[in-house]
Amino acid sequence: MSVENGLKKMGRKHDLGKPDFSLMPPNAELEVVKVLTYGATKYDRDNWKYVDSATDRYFAAARRHMSAVRRGESYDEETGVHHYAHAICSLLFLLEIELEEDN
Repeated sequence: MSVENGLKKMGRKHDLGKPDFSLMPPNAELEVVKVLTYGATKYDRDNWKYVDSATDRYFAAARRHMSAVRRGESYDEETGVHHYAHAICSLLFLLEIELEEDN
């Protein structure tokens, strides 16, 4: 809200019905971005798009990270980032592959 000529002026923003990115949990989002950044540095930006048998391999990777947590290991030894963040990245890759195929 701003004041113009002594009158309060209300701004408008037409975002009703649009995705609300403020709903994303910020700490979890940061951990996922750390994994993506690590991967981009280690392999190359968007390298995941070119992996052979990607759906099988990223499904397996997600399961490995989930299994590590079930065994009591919270953080990936190589990256220091939570295994769930690694699993989420693999699931994001799988979702993106699926959505791209649908288009």
